[in-house]
Amino acid sequence: MTTLLHRPATALVIIDVQNDVLVGVHDRQRVINNIVTLVSRARYTSTPVIWVQHSSEKELAFGTDGWKLLDELPMDPRDPLVHKKHGDAFEDTGLETELAASGVGHVVIAGAHTDFCIRSTLHGALVRGYDVTLVSDAHTAEDLSDWGAPPPAQVIAHTNMYWDNQTAPGRTAVAVVTEKVTFG
Repeated sequence: MTTLLHRPATALVIIDVQNDVLVGVHDRQRVINNIVTLVSRARYTSTPVIWVQHSSEKELAFGTDGWKLLDELPMDPRDPLVHKKHGDAFEDTGLETELAASGVGHVVIAGAHTDFCIRSTLHGALVRGYDVTLVSDAHTAEDLSDWGAPPPAQVIAHTNMYWDNQTAPGRTAVAVVTEKVTFG
């Protein structure tokens, strides 16, 4: 259903699963386990896996240990790695080029942080014409309730509900659990 003509493929896009990003996040190990499951399933079906890595001069300096992707992730050196400096993984990056090269019109998104880079990238994909699946149990957030945000479980639940009710002409937006994600 994507509005991107001649792009029937799907890609798994994993956002910001980095050492410092995942400190103190909600259900950290469950989310990592679900991401590992998704990557394994994507590889089994020859679905492209694209890793996105954030950097920021003040919080997540490029090349530092905190900036690195988690060691336990099943990365393959042939997987594309997209570096970003903004919440939306499409903004000023090579993500669109990577997706176009593989004929991708549907992205499956997982990673961190739900209320920042995940939401920005979900919208970035939808407005660019992609069908977008949010893996509802494979994204996470930190506790920002001291600054007035709801607790992380509520942020995640709200984002899942919110995304599952998005619409756009000729595109789909859904939120599904890991076990219901299909590739290929």
